Formats: sequence, C-alpha cells, structure tokens
Amino acid sequence: MQYNHGSGRWQTLALTGALLAASPALAQDDALVEAQAPEAVEGAVDDSPTSQASTEVEDSAALDAILTQMFSGQSQTQGVELQAAIATASAYPLGTRENPVRAHMPPGQREYLSRLRCSDLSRPSFRRLGSAGASPYGNIVDIYQVECKGAEPAKSSIFIDMYHEGHVETEPVPGFGIIGGMIGGIIGGRDAD
Repeated sequence: MQYNHGSGRWQTLALTGALLAASPALAQDDALVEAQAPEAVEGAVDDSPTSQASTEVEDSAALDAILTQMFSGQSQTQGVELQAAIATASAYPLGTRENPVRAHMPPGQREYLSRLRCSDLSRPSFRRLGSAGASPYGNIVDIYQVECKGAEPAKSSIFIDMYHEGHVETEPVPGFGIIGGMIGGIIGGRDAD
C-alpha cells in the first residue's frame, strides 16, 4: 500500500515515527514479541538477511493496517476499550490533551470549531498549530489555536482527535458556547461551508 504524505525519505520516517509513537497497540505488540522471543544463545541476535526481511514485512504489514484504519477515520481503540478510554478522559475538561474533542477527519474538526461561539456570540477564528502526540485513544491528536477578538475567551488551545468516524461532538469546550449539530450537511439551519 502506498501513501502520498509529503515526499522523500524524511517525511516517510517522520510519519512512521509519529504512528509508532501514537499507536500503543503496535508498541505493545513489539514488546510482546521481544518478551516472547527465546534466544538460542544468550546475547545472540539473528541479524540474517532472512530475519531482517521477515521483520520488515511484518512491520510494513502492521504499519499498513494502522495507516488504512487511520486514513479511513477510525480510532486505533475500538469497542469496550474505547468506551473505557472515553469514560477515563471525561474526568478532564473537554478539548484538553487528556480529553480531546472527538471528530471525524479534518472536515469534522473544522465543523466543530465553526460551531463554537465566543462570549459575545461571535464565531471565533481558528488555525491548526500541528500534531501534538498521541491521544488517550491511541491516535494522533491535533492542536488548534482558537481566538475570540474582543470577547472571551481571548485565546485558547483546543486538542482534537479526528479519528472517530461519524462522531459529532455536541458539547462546547470550557469558555465557549456551541450551536446546533451537523445533520446531513446542515449546521444550525444553514448549509455547511
């Protein structure tokens, strides 16, 4: 499987590193394999070309599975584990690193931020600052700077995990109000931008 994410070896390495850091499941699998692998001779390492090729194929297959799931907008954590992670995260304020807003892909992120309202009921401006590591759900989380010009909150940082297929957050982050939900491309009675 091939992905067009930047160009060149460094972008590929950076993406792979970010995915490995954000995927506790893959890291746990690697640790489990290392813990279970018996060594024929103490301290011996099998660095034969066959062993290296086999490891590369396994790593590539695991990375392909993570990327496929990620690019389809699905969380690395699913089912009962996801529900438990959501319950744990809800002890923290919404929009923090510990409890990021859940959305579906970049359009879901922008849709959520577009529904927020400042204290004077104006629409805040926002811009993506970048990725900020792993979310409590095992995904890469993005951070947005949100500003209310002449109103409160003046400037906020909001963390959003965009790997929650079909999820539309209905609660505002602290300090903001929120209008309507998104139903069939309609937000609060008007067409979605």
